[in-house]
Amino acid sequence: MIDYLTGAIVILAGAALLLPLLQLSKRSSEKLPGYLLSLALGVAMVFLLMFTINPTQVSWSGNLIAPDKLGGIFALVTVGVTLAVALASIDYQKGPSNPVYYSLLAFTALGMVLLAYAQDLLLLFVSWELMSLPTYVLAGFDKKIRSNEASVKYAIIGAMSSAVILYAISLAYGLTGSTQISQVVQQFVNHPTALAGVATLLFVAGFGFKMSIVPFHMWIPDAYEGAPTTISTLLAAATKKAGFIAAIRVLLAITTIYVVTQSPLFTMANVFAVLAVLTMTLGNVSALTQKSMTRLLAYSSIAQAGYMLIGFVAFSNAPGSAAASLGLTGTIFHVINHSVMKGVAFLAAALVAMQLRRSDLKAYDGLARRMPLTAFTLAVAFLGLAGVPPLSGFWSKLILVLSVANGPYAWLALAAILNSAFSLGYYAWLIKRMYIDDPESTEKVKEPFWFVMVFAVMVGLIIGIGLFPQQVISFASSAASSFVG
Repeated sequence: MIDYLTGAIVILAGAALLLPLLQLSKRSSEKLPGYLLSLALGVAMVFLLMFTINPTQVSWSGNLIAPDKLGGIFALVTVGVTLAVALASIDYQKGPSNPVYYSLLAFTALGMVLLAYAQDLLLLFVSWELMSLPTYVLAGFDKKIRSNEASVKYAIIGAMSSAVILYAISLAYGLTGSTQISQVVQQFVNHPTALAGVATLLFVAGFGFKMSIVPFHMWIPDAYEGAPTTISTLLAAATKKAGFIAAIRVLLAITTIYVVTQSPLFTMANVFAVLAVLTMTLGNVSALTQKSMTRLLAYSSIAQAGYMLIGFVAFSNAPGSAAASLGLTGTIFHVINHSVMKGVAFLAAALVAMQLRRSDLKAYDGLARRMPLTAFTLAVAFLGLAGVPPLSGFWSKLILVLSVANGPYAWLALAAILNSAFSLGYYAWLIKRMYIDDPESTEKVKEPFWFVMVFAVMVGLIIGIGLFPQQVISFASSAASSFVG
């Protein structure tokens, strides 16, 4: 009997391969590919949920796939975001190339699912490329100068990232004679040589590009601004999370190795702590100076990656401790929350850009009078991203802060609190623009059905998880436990 994970993979692969055939039919509706992909993603999500609730060994995979709840959460999050993007694209994306557009989305989703469960470095790399290559094309799908520029920059940086990861894998294989992540980690821990430290740093750099952590964030603002905003949603809320699952599987497993030297100053925890504070601070400070909504959201997304790294610090500082488990739980929980909050913020920005034909911040003056549902959605997403209670973002940030509050990294907890307070400045300023400032025009603007449906579901999640967080926290904790085990 076919297992649920295999079923989800087959559905996504079938959608990716068959959707382009719709271009051969002149009678097919422009929206049909979007509906078909949405259906396929919805069924795949049901299969993934069933597999996550009751993970079983995948017979055909050998030792390539780890059937655990950690992979299940990341697979559900990334496919869920792809489903939201596909539904929003039904109204957003128009043209004869629609079947190819949705096929590329399906390939990206397939790559992210395989990456979520990968426990072999070669499968991890193949999945990474299957996820990344379609997004290079999608980033330039508008065929405008800025979109083409974004696509080229993203492709060049992405190729560099892939090359760095592949070199790290080759070093790991040369040192250990295996591509199984567990065996590589065990050898690195038993023999923490300088070359093993170099391989570890290369993994940090390679994954860091996709995770958008400083100093590997340079491509983010330009790519997010130039790409179609629905694709910016995919990059910020889905493929970025795939970078985090790869980092968790590889880097967090290497928790006792010293990086480059045997000096206690160069532990993984210290490396992650420095990257975390730089990432959250630079992201928030840069966001404050932006005049484009997509660039502001891009820098905000960078800052959020800094918060997620706090869990890496807690885990690396004391592997096996309660603080380590709490930190990883906080990171997983914030990944879920950030995917919803940032995803719906980018989709709201996509709707404003589509309907008002502009993306500068002046377009948001008085938005609540012209597009009330969009303005409310943005307000809830912004408050959640800032960590305002009782919304979902508050609880995941609280868990991350508590994981490092009692110990040598208490200063990192203080930095996270100060950065959250600072971010509330520009989020509140944007809410003030939408609800208090006068609009350039008082004419009502249509808010399409599929956008409104996605907004309703995602805002419901932000508020619902915030009011009743315990179930999601328990789910994240069980995923963290499956990884530790």
